[in-house]
Amino acid sequence: MRYLALCTDYDGTLAHHGRVDKPTLDALEELKASGRKLLMVTGREIADLLKVFDRLDLFELVVAENGATVYKPASKEERALVDPPSARFVDELRKRGVDRISVGKCIVATWQPHEKVVLETIRDLGLELQVIFNKGAVMVLPSGMNKAAGLAAALAELDISAHNAVGVGDAENDHAFLSRCEFSAAVANALPSVKETADHVLNADHGAGVTELIRKILDDDLASLAAKLARHDILLGHEPGGQVLNLPAYGASALIVGTSGGGKSTLTTGLIERLNAKDYSFCVFDPEGDYDVLENAAVLGSPDRAPSVDECMQLLAKPDQNAVINLVGLEFSDRPAFFMTLFARIRDLRAKTGRPHWLIVDEVHHVLPAEWKPAELNLPQRLDGVVMISVSPSAVSKIALQLVETAIVIGEKPAEMLREFAEANDMPAPVSPLAKIPKGEALIWNKASTEAPRHFRIEPNKTDRRRHVRKYAEGELPEERSFFFRGPEKKLNLRAPNLITFTQLADGVDADTWLFHWKRGDVSSWLRRCVKDQELTDLVKELEKRVPDDARASRKQVRELIEKKYTLPAEGPRAHKAE
Repeated sequence: MRYLALCTDYDGTLAHHGRVDKPTLDALEELKASGRKLLMVTGREIADLLKVFDRLDLFELVVAENGATVYKPASKEERALVDPPSARFVDELRKRGVDRISVGKCIVATWQPHEKVVLETIRDLGLELQVIFNKGAVMVLPSGMNKAAGLAAALAELDISAHNAVGVGDAENDHAFLSRCEFSAAVANALPSVKETADHVLNADHGAGVTELIRKILDDDLASLAAKLARHDILLGHEPGGQVLNLPAYGASALIVGTSGGGKSTLTTGLIERLNAKDYSFCVFDPEGDYDVLENAAVLGSPDRAPSVDECMQLLAKPDQNAVINLVGLEFSDRPAFFMTLFARIRDLRAKTGRPHWLIVDEVHHVLPAEWKPAELNLPQRLDGVVMISVSPSAVSKIALQLVETAIVIGEKPAEMLREFAEANDMPAPVSPLAKIPKGEALIWNKASTEAPRHFRIEPNKTDRRRHVRKYAEGELPEERSFFFRGPEKKLNLRAPNLITFTQLADGVDADTWLFHWKRGDVSSWLRRCVKDQELTDLVKELEKRVPDDARASRKQVRELIEKKYTLPAEGPRAHKAE
């Protein structure tokens, strides 16, 4: 379920001439019975609202006074989000002839044409207040307080993201909260400016319009209107003609595959960056410890300690929390079972809260390998908001591949990758428009589409460089990708799991041991195969030819090359480690 809450204005939206009719109340009750939450977002004061509307019990929370207070009908508690209005300000307004004044817990309201006096009084007293207009009403609140701020506080109290909320309104003061909701609607009687910015304009007015919206939510969770939400789409890159290529913000699933060095990490980290920028929460499954430098994400697990399912769920239960689940501390044989257990728990959490909005499963063949028996896979009928990354489709469970709608292919073997993905889905393979995909570019193919795979240039990201440096400079490469100093007689067995350790051991071993590996080309071979840095590999290969016999000079120059490229920045954003 995408939408968990309906947030509605009162006057002019839910109510007509201050009253809500029975068909609208019936629709509200039906929506509540579906398990969704109802929130009212109004400019009225609670005491005034209670005089005209006796069904606040339908609502989980009421954001009143144009966002300044939050009222809980079940307990009749009202919480002010800002300081009460200044008595000096109210007295001064009355002295200046403003006689129609309403003073709430936080709001001061009057009517036009008193707006000029209100503005002059704020200026003369040097107060940090703002004026909000609403169909003739003149509302004064502390700076920065509006319906959007109040709604944000209410949604946080309910552990619901604004990305899982629908908003409906009609007037000027509704703009702010409608823009905060994932989907915004305007009733037919709304002001033209509200209709222009809403995602959808309803055919009916007032409560009948809200009823129309509720019917659409109950019918298909607004799936039939999803095409109107392009503003939320996540940028992937640009096609050769300059056209923007996006991934839908909801309901999409993709498999990113390709040979090493083609740009899988660039595409994936860029996608995560843009999810983060739009406040979509994400959870990354990280089998190789590659993603512990992501901004605004807490990391669970390390090479020395495997995460537990319970601590992962405690972290993900927090509103707007992003997580990286580092699986390096888990044995390979334990990873599939751990993933499936945690995945099932996350599905339950998503059903209740809509979060995390996206799951990113790197090296998915570690947790859903091809050899797993179908009976062991407890996967849903479809995947929403899931991106898997692997070296090839053939390495991944066929059942998992059948739940993925889109393949994004990178690297040197696009025809082979597309064929493997199509075969797993029992479909004929599409024809690849490229024999080899240049670095920084990709193909995308949706298996439900009749179109051929589309070629695009991957949008650059900011994280990839920092992630690459962190992983290879001070990370923990697995044993099979580490460098071992053994020497000509294999008397040593010194393991270097990263570049920093490599340079330290290189300086410490005797000249014969160093030259043994140096002359055989072991150093450049390791950099190419395991560190996967072709630029550094080429420089070291050139050194191997130019300085073949001088242990001191070759060690020094290799260290300088590594330090130049892989010295970590002294400062900058780092992920929070949750231990």
